[in-house]
Amino acid sequence: MTSSPASPRQLGPIGDKILFENDHVRIWSVQLQPGQRQPWHKHDLPYVIVPLTKGKNIMYFDDGRERETNENPGEVLWREAGIPHELVNISDWDYKNVLIEIKDGKA
Repeated sequence: MTSSPASPRQLGPIGDKILFENDHVRIWSVQLQPGQRQPWHKHDLPYVIVPLTKGKNIMYFDDGRERETNENPGEVLWREAGIPHELVNISDWDYKNVLIEIKDGKA
């Protein structure tokens, strides 16, 4: 799946809904049914994913790359801000996670 940088995508939200937000973090709920696609979106902030269910997904990136993800409940995954992408649930079960955007680097 390849796209041209000359044709910018319409980007959607990072998750389904914001569960919590303050000056330091923004926390999203992400839920995908089997075969469902999360809209194209871009992370401008680094973030942490905490899977609530097992996940078998494919990330399609705006530069044409594809990356399969296999996640397990209780894991914690760090991701840097990056280019636009979409996420597709390729499993036969619902996928859910909590995504935490880090707004600042202060501890």
